[in-house]
Amino acid sequence: MKLSYVALPLLLILNYGCGKTESSGCQPATVESEKPAMVAYCNARNISYMEQNRGLLYQIMDPGNGTSTPSDTSVVTVHYVGKLLNGSTFDSSVTPFTSRLSQLIDGWKIGIPLIKKGGKIKLVIPSALGYSCTGYPPIIPGNSPLFFEVSLLDVK
Repeated sequence: MKLSYVALPLLLILNYGCGKTESSGCQPATVESEKPAMVAYCNARNISYMEQNRGLLYQIMDPGNGTSTPSDTSVVTVHYVGKLLNGSTFDSSVTPFTSRLSQLIDGWKIGIPLIKKGGKIKLVIPSALGYSCTGYPPIIPGNSPLFFEVSLLDVK
C-alpha cells in the first residue's frame, strides 16, 4: 500500500512507538529478536550495512557534501521511501517532506545525522526505534522493523 495524501507526513512525525502502555497492553519486541530478520533483509537486497547504537542498521549510499551535520534542532527536508521487511511500501514522499529532526522517529534521529545535505542513506530500523508494539494501524503492524531509503535535500 502506498500513501499519497496530506496525512502522509504524520506517519513519520507521530511516534506511537513508545513501548508498552497500560492502555495498549502490548509488549515491545527486543532488538535482539528482530535482528535476524533485519540482517536477512539486508543480505537479500545487497545492503552492506553497518550497525549504529540501539540496533539501527544502515548503509550510506552518498555521504553528501553539505557543511553541517543535522542535529535534533535541525529542520530537514527529505525524499524517502518506507517499506516493511516483507518488501511492501507503506509510505513515500510525493513532494519533499520537511520537519524538525526532533519530531521524527528515533531511527531517523539516529540515522539522518550520519549524512550531510545531498546525502543518501538506507536505514533498517528495529521496531523499538520506530513504532514499537503499537505500530501505526492499519498501515504498520506492531513490532515491525522498518526500511527507509532517505535522500537529505536540505538542512537548516
